[in-house]
Amino acid sequence: MLVAALTGNYGMGKSSVLSAFRDLGAVTLDSDRVVELLLKEADVIEKVRKLLGSDVVTAGGVLDKKAVAAKIFRDHELKKRLEGIIHPLVFERVNDFIGRINDKNRVVIVEVPLLFEGNYQKDFSKVITVYAPEEAAIERLKNSGVTRDEALLRLRSQLPIEEKKARADYVIDNGGSKEETGRQVEEVYGLLCEEMKKA
Repeated sequence: MLVAALTGNYGMGKSSVLSAFRDLGAVTLDSDRVVELLLKEADVIEKVRKLLGSDVVTAGGVLDKKAVAAKIFRDHELKKRLEGIIHPLVFERVNDFIGRINDKNRVVIVEVPLLFEGNYQKDFSKVITVYAPEEAAIERLKNSGVTRDEALLRLRSQLPIEEKKARADYVIDNGGSKEETGRQVEEVYGLLCEEMKKA
């Protein structure tokens, strides 16, 4: 089995690339989805409330994601502390998921947005960075309801994409057509399958 991490910055199309790998036969896991599920658990909600304040929890006891984002993207220290609560739980779930894969002749790809920021790259055999022009990323974020200012705040809270590209084993340019991205995904998947056979 070969376990690779897929990373990039906000709005650069990691999820669509992950989906393309899944279509080719990779086992995939989106750590953002794991975070979503964790943030619905009562004990996690309570930890977040203690850190960020009661105003991030609705009257129905659900986390208000916009209120959370408004706080953490303006305060680097708070963001780090929240990540310190959430990330270990995420990796517990990721490791459980990988441990349950019966077929060991598989390429597994885990989407990890904050891979380099959290120094998690050492936990993976290979790293793939997806990138797109910043303006395209801002447009994608705006289409999902994030304002331009919020999009810029989010992008600035991450390592520059050029650094992520430089530190990756494979790079996928998601700034062109779907077909162009698809060809690159196929090529990288082929290389990962070759690597897995050598291991």
